[in-house]
Amino acid sequence: MASSSSPPLFFFLLFLSVVSAVKLPLSPFSHHTDQQPNDPYLSLRRLADSSIARAQELKQPTSIKPDEDALSASSTASASAAVVKSPLSPRSYGGYSVSLSFGTPSQTIPFVFDTGSSLVWFPCTSRYLCSGCNFSGLDPNRIPRFLPKNSSSSRIVGCQNPKCSLLFGPNLKCRGCDPNTRNCTLGCPPYVIQYGSGSTAGILISDKLVFPDLTVPDFLVGCSILSTRQPAGIAGFGRGPESLPSQMNLKRFSHCLVSRRFDDTNVTTDLDLDTGSGHKTGLKTPGLSYTPFRNNPNVSNAAFLEYYYLNLRRIFVGSKRVKIPYKYLAPGTDGNGGTIVDSGTTLTFMEQPIFDLVAEEFATQMSNYSREKDLEKTTGIGPCFNISGKGSLTVPDLTFEFKGGAKMKLPTSNYFAFVKSNDNVCLTVVSADAGGSGPAIILGSFQQQNYHVEYDLENDRFGFAQKKCSP
Repeated sequence: MASSSSPPLFFFLLFLSVVSAVKLPLSPFSHHTDQQPNDPYLSLRRLADSSIARAQELKQPTSIKPDEDALSASSTASASAAVVKSPLSPRSYGGYSVSLSFGTPSQTIPFVFDTGSSLVWFPCTSRYLCSGCNFSGLDPNRIPRFLPKNSSSSRIVGCQNPKCSLLFGPNLKCRGCDPNTRNCTLGCPPYVIQYGSGSTAGILISDKLVFPDLTVPDFLVGCSILSTRQPAGIAGFGRGPESLPSQMNLKRFSHCLVSRRFDDTNVTTDLDLDTGSGHKTGLKTPGLSYTPFRNNPNVSNAAFLEYYYLNLRRIFVGSKRVKIPYKYLAPGTDGNGGTIVDSGTTLTFMEQPIFDLVAEEFATQMSNYSREKDLEKTTGIGPCFNISGKGSLTVPDLTFEFKGGAKMKLPTSNYFAFVKSNDNVCLTVVSADAGGSGPAIILGSFQQQNYHVEYDLENDRFGFAQKKCSP
């Protein structure tokens, strides 16, 4: 790793010994199991549990703070491509993977595509350690890693570097640095981040983010040294200042998630990143329905400001409107309530009172099928119904209606799954008593399959249209 005004390499090596003592709390649930289950019950249970764990973390996020013990020991593109593309692939853990390239010469690393967080980080250096990452036959020693020493453009971010404040905020205290000088060589403090499925710890570096027709110099990225159950880096696409869209100053980004069976298929679609070059402000993409993003009024919790809140107004089961109390549909001054859209959540989450109303309406309209409550307990999803011997299946529509009249009427395959040799179907929505804090509804990636989805950041709105996403 080359370094000029950045702290010397020995500080980085010192951090390896310091951070090894950091304790990384692990959620009782995970995106993964120690073995990839062939049993469809276990597979559904795994996805349900991981979606609930993710929801619990999004609803009650852990603040990112500098490691004080370790502490004491904006970009301009070099080309003007209007839209750059990265391949987006479904993965067996229920999420999507995007490949990004960093460094000089560039090193390509797979990342989890995540609109519910903001930091971009990768497994870093040959000494990267990942506890609990030997699931699905994966050898932790074969996890793709970024090697800063092989990149001539890598720099450790200093504590007084404005980029350090992107993650830790403007009130960061650089102990040991003279506030009147900008020449302090103390590094930005190590970070520890907890996700619903595990944790990661590392230091901040800057390097080039490289696309075929675009290079973004001095991009802030996390160089993680230690993780629990995080075998791949995470590409944060949230609304925080350290996210990829913020650092690239994107006008919009969009994707179309391919229909999947929770396997590591080779089928990919494009994640489109619009830099706005040559593009007219305010134009809508033909065929998309739009609804404005909304802000969470609770500015005291920085994590809530990272989420993409939608103005969900109504939920319909069939033609029947489910009467959901307003306090769940709109975030209050305490920050609780409202709906977010999150690519990192697999199955849509609803707080228990909302879920009970929706499930009850499905049970009422599907009363001609017998309820399979034991199957619901086994899979973690529901309600489930036995459809054997009934001939053709009739399922009520599930429709989300947003501010402005935009309606997302889901195809049946996006909210019901066949289970047990197609003799049963289950609603693919999860719930849990996760407390009343944070968003009440999290629209997951399973419900976004085969939709063209657009995050129009320039005009602060969310667009969508049903579309077959396979190439």
